[in-house]
Amino acid sequence: MVGRIRRIDFGVNCYLIDVEGGYVLIDTSFPNKQDQLDAELAAAGCGPDDLRLIVLTHGDVDHAGNCAHLRSTHHAPIAIHRRDAAIVRSGDMAIGRKDKPDRHTLAFRFLTWAFGLLNKITGTGANFETFEPDVLLEDGQDLSAFGLDARVIHLPGHSSGSIGILAGDGALFCGDLLVNVMRPSLHYYIEDLTQAHESIRKLSGLGVGTVYPGHGKPFPLSRLPIPGR
Repeated sequence: MVGRIRRIDFGVNCYLIDVEGGYVLIDTSFPNKQDQLDAELAAAGCGPDDLRLIVLTHGDVDHAGNCAHLRSTHHAPIAIHRRDAAIVRSGDMAIGRKDKPDRHTLAFRFLTWAFGLLNKITGTGANFETFEPDVLLEDGQDLSAFGLDARVIHLPGHSSGSIGILAGDGALFCGDLLVNVMRPSLHYYIEDLTQAHESIRKLSGLGVGTVYPGHGKPFPLSRLPIPGR
């Protein structure tokens, strides 16, 4: 059974999980949230030697933005699926993605443009320190060596290396395959819609209970329509 889950919400969710011998952090938010994230970890009692693992659900800056910083301050290894490793090595979120995604909503395009403009004006937000991952994850990989009763589920769609972390009690940390901002749905940016639908169908047979998305509040998987049903 997974330990206590703390949702740290900066517009993108980070999840700090109590495990045997410390904590596991899933995703790290934007680099301009570094100070707030440090404060949240400290308030939870997660000191410099207490963070056993940082798991990235994928390589985008809003999820990987504080990894290099946390590795230097908390001495924690960073894990990501091998298909998204090139993103964090280069800082280029377009690597490994199609020039034209299958789903890219107008609202999300506007938000992306607005964030890019804000970053140019303030010099914060999207620029992050690149890094070499310590652990390259594969589908089905067991994370119990890090104190977490969970396994890796490869969930391509948002990116080719997107993953979920499925705990033994059915909790699923799904990254940006799914969101729950107004209602549970696919993320607003889906590179490959066929893969995304396959990923959702895959989840329907895994005993998933509560879904912890990268954006928005947790929800039961039963609230999400399964493609093809």
